[in-house]
Amino acid sequence: MKKLFLTLLVVSLFGSPSLAQKKTDPFKTLDSELEKARVALKTPGFAVAIVQKDKIVYAKGFGYKDVENQVPVTENTLFAIGSSSKAFTSAVLGVLRKDEKIDFDKRPGKYIPELRFAEPWMNEQIIVKDLMAHRTGLPRHDFSWFMFPSESKSELIKRIEFQVPFTGLRQKWYYNNWMFFLQGEIGARITGKTWEQNVKELFFDKLGMTRSNFRIPDLEKDADKSFGYSVELDGKTTRMDYYNIAAMGPAGAINSSVSEMSNWLITWINGGKFKGEQIIPEDYVKEAMSAQMVVSAGTPSKEHPDVQFSNYGYGWFLASYRGHYRVEHGGNIDGFSASASFFPTDSLGIMILTNQNGSPLPNVVRNMIADHMLNLEPADWLGETVKRLEEAKEAQAKAKAAADSTAKVSLTKPSHILMDYTGTYSHPGYGKMEIDLKNDTLFVQTGLLGGFLEHKDYDAFNLFLIYQGEPNRDNPFVLQFVSNMTGDISGLKAALEPAIDPIEFKRTPKENELSVDDLKKYEGAYLLMGVQEVKIYIKEEKLYALVPGQPEYELVNIGEHEFNLKVLEGFKVKFEEKDGEIIAVSFIQPNGTFRGERKKVE
Repeated sequence: MKKLFLTLLVVSLFGSPSLAQKKTDPFKTLDSELEKARVALKTPGFAVAIVQKDKIVYAKGFGYKDVENQVPVTENTLFAIGSSSKAFTSAVLGVLRKDEKIDFDKRPGKYIPELRFAEPWMNEQIIVKDLMAHRTGLPRHDFSWFMFPSESKSELIKRIEFQVPFTGLRQKWYYNNWMFFLQGEIGARITGKTWEQNVKELFFDKLGMTRSNFRIPDLEKDADKSFGYSVELDGKTTRMDYYNIAAMGPAGAINSSVSEMSNWLITWINGGKFKGEQIIPEDYVKEAMSAQMVVSAGTPSKEHPDVQFSNYGYGWFLASYRGHYRVEHGGNIDGFSASASFFPTDSLGIMILTNQNGSPLPNVVRNMIADHMLNLEPADWLGETVKRLEEAKEAQAKAKAAADSTAKVSLTKPSHILMDYTGTYSHPGYGKMEIDLKNDTLFVQTGLLGGFLEHKDYDAFNLFLIYQGEPNRDNPFVLQFVSNMTGDISGLKAALEPAIDPIEFKRTPKENELSVDDLKKYEGAYLLMGVQEVKIYIKEEKLYALVPGQPEYELVNIGEHEFNLKVLEGFKVKFEEKDGEIIAVSFIQPNGTFRGERKKVE
């Protein structure tokens, strides 16, 4: 009784523990912690929003959206969200499935009849689910769209047929932007609307995402937008041009703000509902944030034994974060990085957008906020990341010093004069690159990026791409030129996809425009080996060769008195001139060279 009396006395004097404590702002220290992270990671600017259940409880901008003019970021500033767009793309199909317009277990070719993959088994066995979970057996093939962008969806669909796999179906997870492009196109074929229209009508319009958009011109005209920046390890900050992802939009074209993206997270946290309306089917929400493919072992580390497993759903990465189920997808595109994450069983969502290219900040800030909101003992995520960046900076300096000290001038020479390497190099799964000679330097132009070649060894050259206005000398691509059986440069190989053998591009020499008067000097009959007569003649302002018993061959001028047979690789003819007159021709082909003197006109 005495003990009970004392307990009551303490309560009456001091009140209950909850009443005795002063109400404090749970985000009071967060502002300074996040700004500290921005400065330490040399991030120009970023915005963050935190949602709980169906409300935004914190939203704020840090740093600058325009560094040059010191214009601050706000919670409404638009950023490119990159691959955080992918969950929207797959969710379109989720809505269509509820309407019984698509079956995830059917082949994608059912919805895109002209679609072909590189291998028969791929055409027969790949289903829509495989596109959604990165398990088709195809590697990324990212340079196919990044270096050779196209606004033509049909052109991109054609390229897929020539992109080879590196493993079997569902044997290994491998991130692939192309398969999200296909999902966007599948949705478009079903609805008769574009991917952009589908996302806008199904999600943006219903979630109040009125300023979110898909195109660079729409981003540029918005008054509250961020520029993108690259930040070197030494802190040097440079503004980057926006990247137009073109027809690959379903893989990562959305531009948005943390305030509008918060509504997207609220919808997922609440089983697909927003303000009482079922926006995304509940069964799809559960399936999309459930494991569909193992990404990696995801075993606990010594430093973080309570962070584990790494799986993938539909447009979402899945992990266990310190005992809490986390659903997340990052985003990276020129000048911007992002992280959209939510903890479904904790009704917590975290959205981070930054204007730093390849930034570590979204993951660091996401973890800092998660620790704060989940009442976990804070881990030193910022300190660990800063330490890794310092180590990377030191390693980079050592590697450069080592490279400079061992740099040597090649003692070999190319097998041909530089002019012989010019031409158009094409691959049906990638695109075309043009190589031209200007002032003793070979210049390369792809569909988007330019660059120049420096001789490395024999017929290998280093390609230095000019990216964001500067040559990228730290990471050259090696182009290995190859010759055909007649010794001519017939193509090049480039390791554009590390998971497979180098991609081989076929060369087409530059065609020279010759007038009919220029072509007339080659006309006549030539006696090959003194036996077989070959006729050279003009038809429809083009030069042709006719060998008895064979079809006529169009001749394409590639140099002085030198022509390729248009339809036969490795076959060419070369005319001989003496005293201003053509006196002979040589047919150069893989099995030998055959010379014929010009018959005199009687």
